[in-house]
Amino acid sequence: MSQMPQPPQLSACPACDEPPQAGDRYCDRCGADLTVAAALAAEAALSAEAIAGRPEAHGDLPEAYGDLSAPPRVNGAARSTHPEPEPDDYELAAPTSGGYGQVADPRAAAALGVPEAPVESVESGIHPETNASTHTSAASSTGSGTGTGADPQLPGGEHRPRCAACQEGTIDQDGYCERCGHAQARTRDHMESELEGVAAASDRGLRHHRNEDAFSVSTAALPDGTPAMVAVVCDGVSSATRPDEASAAAAHSANQALRASLPRGAHPQQAMNEAIIAAADAVNSLALDTSAAAPPHEGQRHQNAPACTIVGAVVTSDILTIGWVGDSRAYWVPDDRTTPPARLTEDDSWAAQMVAAGLMSEAEAYADERAHAITGWLGADAYELEPHTASYKPDRPGVVVVCTDGLWNYAESAEQMARAVPPDARSRPLNSAQVLVGHALDGGGHDNVTVAVVPFPAAPGRAGSA
Repeated sequence: MSQMPQPPQLSACPACDEPPQAGDRYCDRCGADLTVAAALAAEAALSAEAIAGRPEAHGDLPEAYGDLSAPPRVNGAARSTHPEPEPDDYELAAPTSGGYGQVADPRAAAALGVPEAPVESVESGIHPETNASTHTSAASSTGSGTGTGADPQLPGGEHRPRCAACQEGTIDQDGYCERCGHAQARTRDHMESELEGVAAASDRGLRHHRNEDAFSVSTAALPDGTPAMVAVVCDGVSSATRPDEASAAAAHSANQALRASLPRGAHPQQAMNEAIIAAADAVNSLALDTSAAAPPHEGQRHQNAPACTIVGAVVTSDILTIGWVGDSRAYWVPDDRTTPPARLTEDDSWAAQMVAAGLMSEAEAYADERAHAITGWLGADAYELEPHTASYKPDRPGVVVVCTDGLWNYAESAEQMARAVPPDARSRPLNSAQVLVGHALDGGGHDNVTVAVVPFPAAPGRAGSA
């Protein structure tokens, strides 16, 4: 198959030696422009080859240019002229100690003297939502020391944020400084939301350049006045275009559908089925939006429609209902840890199919490199939408843990998840969500991680809308 010419690739950033991902235009660690660096490296390599082909030229060169084997340097760092295969992921700084209850983001720009963002009210960590206390650790571009305000070089004194690193350049629509190329902190890097009776947290992880997960938590009043707690978690499919938009649209639409149907008296299982269909419609509509071009760093992913997985939970005073498509999961963890926990979902994945067909044991299937290939998702190119729903009537109190694979990769079995969940999870759901995010980051943080913790049963007096 014919392929378009590809620009030269660097094995490491010329400024900080960070290995970039394939297709990256800027270094995610220091913000250096990798395309310019790659072009200069290629030019230098060609020049060296040309000179090497003229033996007599070496004797004519000034002494200062005698060492042609040394690679060119940018900002004091050597630039490699021999591209090597690049890893799919790359490491960022390890999280700081001191616990995750303090809403600490290991990639926050504290070293640059940038203040934390103020507490905001949001829905699903993305859209405004009443009564949802959400904390973000992304560095704010406002306040003293950040250089925000009108740029005198912009026509009409247009207000645009200044770079947190160089204090001079303005930020482009992709979140990079137009002067020094430094990547700015994103609001979605770390998100938390808490209502009375349900809480969630989401983190970019330590190896991805952005957070492609999304969540939504809310409460609703049933027709008899009793409360229902709602949590929806979505994981964008990274091989598709605009996965972050897909997860956000799905979480928001499913939450809105549940908040509309539950007060009307719909059975939670039927309401969950309709919510997943609404989420699928929202993701499908993104594929029809031709005005939203794929960002340049997404490479060939524009060939795939936006896609995501989804898992949701509705908890009432006597029933908990789960719905899902894909490999995001829900777990039941009772307060009494002497009683067994349970996994409430079955993955739509290659590994699950192998286990169900009796071709592999669960350990063998999930050790295979194909394990996480999903067979069901929300998106215009999904084979067929088949929402899974189930309702349970637990005979004791506990919590429902709703999460993406960024968490369950580090606590796969129900027993492992129960050991990771704090014993006071039902009374402190936000703290428990923070601890579970920390568990994934401590384990390596290879993926975005999102988790919602929903206490069961829903306590009286928590009915409302959020």
